[in-house]
Amino acid sequence: MTEHLSKKQTIKFTPGTIIVGKWHQKQYQIIKPLGYGARGTVFLAHSEYGRVALKFGFDNAGVTSEVNVLNKFSKVQGEPLGPSLYDVDDWVTKKGAYAFYAMEYINGTPLLDCIRVRGFEWAAIFVLQLLKDLGRLHEAGWVFGDLKPDNLVVTGPPLKIRWLDVGGTTQMGRSIKEYTEFFDRGYWGFGTRKAEPSYDLFAVAMIFVNAAEGRRMEKGQDPEKNLIRYIQSHRKLAPYADVITQALYGKFSTAEQMRKALLKKINETQSEAKRITKNQVTKRKSKKKAEWKGTFLLVSIILLAYTLYVALFIM
Repeated sequence: MTEHLSKKQTIKFTPGTIIVGKWHQKQYQIIKPLGYGARGTVFLAHSEYGRVALKFGFDNAGVTSEVNVLNKFSKVQGEPLGPSLYDVDDWVTKKGAYAFYAMEYINGTPLLDCIRVRGFEWAAIFVLQLLKDLGRLHEAGWVFGDLKPDNLVVTGPPLKIRWLDVGGTTQMGRSIKEYTEFFDRGYWGFGTRKAEPSYDLFAVAMIFVNAAEGRRMEKGQDPEKNLIRYIQSHRKLAPYADVITQALYGKFSTAEQMRKALLKKINETQSEAKRITKNQVTKRKSKKKAEWKGTFLLVSIILLAYTLYVALFIM
């Protein structure tokens, strides 16, 4: 399974193309392509709703499945999990009919770009947000599946992580229907592709790993050993190594468990940083005090010597 489609499979429309739905007669004007997935192509388009993301699928079943997921998302209490769904229709052309749906266009900064600009410490903050949302998704009986930075953007202010493509979302207990190798535990040999919370949590751990360098490391000859060694020795990842490793090995049964463990680790790391800073400040003060004492002693010696000189040779 590949992350992107081949050129032969890619659905292409030129900018300016007018799309008119067969059933609802709503009109959309293509602006540009946004991305390509294993189940279809997404375009940015003008519409009566404003700018929307228009997804064309390769088959009606795929479109229906994703629409059902978006409808399920809308029923989960709290902030929206994914993009809002606006319209579902077919576009009939001389070449045939295209099934499509229109959804909210989430205009944000790609997750890795945001972390690169703001600093790696933000990775932990965004992961905390992601885990909270994943917990709500899992409670509703779904697994995200194809969880990766490409499907995550940061909006705001206030800064908030949002989900984009829900094409890989799978009902709990079934086989994952769409994945990207680097974030897939089956690829690394850490478990099956069964849709369960631990599958998503493995992907969360790999998002951490990906964010540390902004690139994806090679699997190598001994994937498990190489990955663990990389995490434990990496300057940015080492403070979170325990949490990341537990997620890789499926030790967390819920997203909330991982969130609490990560939050505890963040607090410990901040406390340690404060302690080190306090010690450094104390050392600087002690050094300055010692320097001042040394200067005072030197001046005192000079004054004493001068006093003796005056007393012996002048008076």
